[in-house]
Order: sequence, then structure tokens, then C-alpha cells
Amino acid sequence: MLLQYARQFGQKLVRRRPLGPREETEHHTVGCLNTLDLVVIGVRRMLGAGVHILVGAVAKYIAGPAIVLSFLVAALSSLLSGLCCIEFGARVPRSGSMYLYSYSIMGQVYGFIIGWNRILSLTVGTACIAQAWSYTFDNLTGNHISQASEETFSPYMPYYLAKYPDFFTLGLVLLLSGLLVLGVHVLPQVNKVFMGINISVLSFIIVSGIIKGDLHNWKLTEQDYTLNTSESKDIYSLGPLGSGGFVPFGLDGILRGAALCFYMFIGFDSIVTTGERAPNPQRSIPISIVVSVLICFLAYFGVSAALTLMVPYYQIRPDSPFLQAFLYVGWGPARYVMGVGILCALSSREWMPWSLLLLHVLTPLCFVFQPPEHHVRHVWLIYTMTEDGLLFRFLAQINSRTCTHITAIMISGKLAGVLALLFHFTDLMDLMSLRSLLANLVVDFSVLVLRYHSGQNLSKNQRTEEETEMELVVKESSLDSVLEGRTSRILRSLWFPPSNIPTRKSGQIVYGCASLLVLLLTIVSLILAQWPRHVFFGDPVLTTVAVLLLLLITGVTVIIWRQPQSPTALHFSVPALPVLPLVSIFVNVYLMVHMTTWTWVLFGIWMGIGFAIYFGYGILHKLEENSEQHSSLHLPDARQKHPWC
Repeated sequence: MLLQYARQFGQKLVRRRPLGPREETEHHTVGCLNTLDLVVIGVRRMLGAGVHILVGAVAKYIAGPAIVLSFLVAALSSLLSGLCCIEFGARVPRSGSMYLYSYSIMGQVYGFIIGWNRILSLTVGTACIAQAWSYTFDNLTGNHISQASEETFSPYMPYYLAKYPDFFTLGLVLLLSGLLVLGVHVLPQVNKVFMGINISVLSFIIVSGIIKGDLHNWKLTEQDYTLNTSESKDIYSLGPLGSGGFVPFGLDGILRGAALCFYMFIGFDSIVTTGERAPNPQRSIPISIVVSVLICFLAYFGVSAALTLMVPYYQIRPDSPFLQAFLYVGWGPARYVMGVGILCALSSREWMPWSLLLLHVLTPLCFVFQPPEHHVRHVWLIYTMTEDGLLFRFLAQINSRTCTHITAIMISGKLAGVLALLFHFTDLMDLMSLRSLLANLVVDFSVLVLRYHSGQNLSKNQRTEEETEMELVVKESSLDSVLEGRTSRILRSLWFPPSNIPTRKSGQIVYGCASLLVLLLTIVSLILAQWPRHVFFGDPVLTTVAVLLLLLITGVTVIIWRQPQSPTALHFSVPALPVLPLVSIFVNVYLMVHMTTWTWVLFGIWMGIGFAIYFGYGILHKLEENSEQHSSLHLPDARQKHPWC
């Protein structure tokens, strides 16, 4: 009885979301996006607020001038995950979101994990952009807001929270929520203008670094640090020196910085989820992902290099690094022009309230009242998961007057406001990077498993082969002992699969081996992160353990490689399977173990709340019986503009 209950419970966890047939109107959207359009979508999603604030914090406290190498590692990691994401999206023959893809391909629990973490990312992202806007505005006005708040509240704030509560940012986020409840929205043309301003700002920073940069700032010594400390005119407190030079915080600083900078490369999933609308997706999607990541890497590389060349890394002001950099090199007036440009760049996101207010004053025609599906991504995602039965039903309530999801907007707005009020910018960015790495880990694992999956129904030929195999086993077991028969059957399945196409047994073997590999790679990553010197330079115990783990990983990888792959034709398949997904898994895990303990605590709290909702409510209130209604609710046709969660 208990075993039967456990089996039913497990079946609920992997139950897949049914997809309705493709609408005719969807066919009309094919070919409406070319490769350049997809590149623009990816670049627009990646060039966000992080570059204007995060670069300063990472350069000052974590990586120093070697932040350029951190961006390189983060870019390579995102490319690996991007390739896996393409194949993952190719398995669903229609546009949608990563939540939809995970739910319909891997099952309910995978979809919930992706969706719940996507809500976290979008909510925290709103808080981060609000903080970045607040920091820039405060710096332009002489830092009066931050100084007054710090003097008043700093003695009462716990060490693990921000130095002071940012009430200005809280007000911005709550203002945003009120505007969204009213249904106010910015036209896409306005966001394109702000995106152009953002690119112009970054280009000017790079050119300024070439003109005013000093290569000596990449070779700083303790003497330079002492000299700057003794200068009374230095109004900013110095950060840590480390060992000086180009890599002052060592390899650990580069990897820690890469883990934090990884967030700045997320956005390729938007290319995957919209790429089906390209005339040749098997060519356009991979090219657009590679090109968009390359463009963003060059932008981040140039900006971070310019900043660390203009200002010694330990003198960077994390809250407003570029404005302080122009002041440091003697270009004081330029900082005001750059400040206004940065504010516009930070307003390029369609959910920013200050862009709404500014444009409402200047150009009232920029605003329209949109239908509910045109709201911000996290509101749409909350609504979708609510209609799927995974979140509480009251979150799907729509205001009859403004046609907006008033409850979802207010709850997510209040949550973003609390995060912006109490937590520091870098803590929130850490949380978003960890969420992104985990989501990519799930996608990499899914691609590895699905390529060897037999599908939901076995063909007659597959059944005949399995029955033949079982008959052979029965005949052999009559001659040998039961133990010997089981052993030979297991070994034969591992090394000599009886079929050239996936079976249920081969799929289970791959699933088990892939799960074991994730565990082994996690152990290896922890050892390398905690005791790198001991592993490579002399400790016989740790070196032996690491070598044995690598041998075991190699053996399990070979077992997966020996299994038959699915013959299903996709418009893109990950090359070098199973090696490439495993390398991507290792990189993601290795970057995740470099996250701070506080980041893991915050993430654990969020996931704990999510699983409490899922196991206490969602799994018991699943609303997927009517697949027709399911499809019509969540997969809008081509005439509707989907926010691409």
C-alpha cells in the first residue's frame, strides 16, 4: 500500500502539461523574425542595470582588474548553457516560456522549479533596477539621501542587511505597482530609444577609458595603496588591496566574480522561446545566441576594462562607479551628462515607473491601456502558474475596470519593494545569479536525459525487442544462478544495449547515471573550491580522492555514451553529447559553490516557501484535466503579443 502511494506520488511529480494542437494563426508568425531581430532581442535582455552598478562592486571587492576574465568565464558558461537551451526549446514545437517547456517536457515538479525561480528572478530584477536608479540619482544630487539615511539608520541595521533602508527605492517600486494596476504601459518604440541611449552610454565609457585610462592601474602595488590611504583628499574609503597587480584576489576571485557576473548574460532564453518565428530557426537561433553573447561580452569587457584603467580598483565607488570615475579623471561636467544617460538606460525596461512618469509628462501618447497579457513578465508568469493550479487561485483575479491582475501585481510589487528596502544590491544580484545557474543546470540535465529517452509510448518494434531480451534472460537464468543472471543482465544493459533505439530500461539507466554524475560533479566542485592548492600541490588524500572521482565520472559518462539516442529529428541538437552538457553542468555547479553562504540561505528560504506551496497546495489542486481549456488559456495565438516569460 505504501509502495503504491509512493508510486502515485512520484507520477504526480513528473506528470506533464498537455499541449493542444498548433493554431492556424501560429503558422502566420513563422518567418516574421530574422537573425538580426533575434540578436537585438538577446542584447536588449542582457544589457541591463547590472553593468552600471555590479561592475564596480565586483572590481573593488572580488576580482579587481581581472573582472575582465570573470566576464570571459561567465560568457563561455552562458554559451554552453545556451546550446543546451536551444535543444530543450526545440522539443516543444511552439513558442512559449521556459516554464512551459520544462512542464511539458520534464514534468510538473521541474516546471514549478523553473517557474518559481523565474518569479524570483523577475521580482529581484525589478528591485535591482530600482536600486540602480536610486543610486545614480542620489549621486547626481550630492549623495544627500544616502548620507542622511545612513547616519539615521546604520547603527540599527543587522550586518547581513544593507547599511540603511532605502525608502526612496521602496517608493519607486510601489509607484510602479500603482501604475501597473492602472494599466499604464510604455509603447515598445520608447524602450528602443532608451536601449539606444544605453548603448551610447556604454560606448562613451569605453572610449573614455581608452583616452583617460592608465595601464599602471592594472599593476598596482602596496606602495600605491599606502600612498592613497595617506591622502586626505580621498573622500572615498579604500577597498581591499589583495595581492595587487592584475589578479589581486587570485583564481578564486575570478571565479567568484564570474558567478556574480553570470546574471548579466541571461536572456538567451528569450531568443529560444521566440526563435520559432524565424524562417530558419536551426540556423538563426544558434547564430543569434552566439552573436548576442559575444556583443554583450565585448561591451562588458570594454566597460570593466575602462573603469579599472581610469580608477584604481580599490578606489571605485560601488554604488555609482562610472560617475565617480569621471570625477576622478577630471571630467566633472561629463558625469552629469552620463548620469542622465544612465538613468535613461536604466529606464529601458518596460516595468520602470520613472520612465512611465517622465514620458507621461513629455509625451502622453506614449501610453496605452493594454489587455492583461501585455503586463510585465512576472505578472503573466504568476497568472499562468495560477491557472495551472500550482499557485493560489486568488492570484489570477483581474480587475474589471482596468483589466489588470491587481492581486499578482500588488503582491509581487510589495515583495520587490521589501527586497529593495532591506538588501544590498550585490546580495540581490548574487541571488539572481544563483537562480540562473540552477535553472541552467536543470536545462542541461534535462537535455542529457531527454536525448536518451524512449518517449511516452514504445513502438511495437521496441516492445518486441524488450520481450525478446526478457526471454533470453529467463532462459539464461534457468542455467545460471539468479544472482549471476541479474549481474550479467545489468552489465549487458550498461555496456551492450540490446537495441539501437531508446527503451524504457535504457532511459532509466541514463536518468540514474546523470543524477549520479550531478552528485559526483558537485563533490568535485566542493573539493576544488575549498582546497584547490591541496589537490594540485601535494595533499595525497585529497589528490587521490579527486582522481578516483574523476575516474568514476569518466566511467559513468561512458555508460551514458553507450546507450542508444533518440532518433527524433530536431531543428537543433547539442553536439558532442554527453560531454558538452556535462561540461556545462560542471561549470554551473562550480560557479554555484563559489556563492556566499548568505546567498544560499536566502535562496533556501525562497525555495522552502516554494516547495511548501507546491506540496501543500499545488500538487493537490492540479487543474490539467481539460487539456483544451489548458491550451487556450496559456498559449495565446499569433495575433497576441506574448511577454515571453
